[in-house]
Amino acid sequence: MKKANTKTRLEEIMQLRNLKQVDILKLAEPYCQKYDVKLNKSDLSQYLAGKTSPNQDKLVILAMALNVSEAWLMGYDVSMNREINDNDTLKDVRMASYNGVDVNGLSDKEIEEIKQFVEFVRNKNKK
Repeated sequence: MKKANTKTRLEEIMQLRNLKQVDILKLAEPYCQKYDVKLNKSDLSQYLAGKTSPNQDKLVILAMALNVSEAWLMGYDVSMNREINDNDTLKDVRMASYNGVDVNGLSDKEIEEIKQFVEFVRNKNKK
């Protein structure tokens, strides 16, 4: 059940951690670069004004940057603690790049083996 919204959650975390908008943007910057998501001061201002809510990509970036749960940041009555780590998020991103091949639950080593096998098949077919 929702008991808040992204605006109030951002205000809460900013007060709790004594953060300013610029601090959140700095925390988010490495994730924005890593996942090619643009998050700027205007976006954050809109969220804090309650005029709009972040889309899924920006919500994930903010949650990673603030190390909080996406559901909590959306206002749901759940723990603030982030239960998913960045490696799990990376696997989700990787899964999308495997053209429908579900790599969920595979280790990084197993995913690497799949990539090597695909490369092997590509090279074999070139000969």
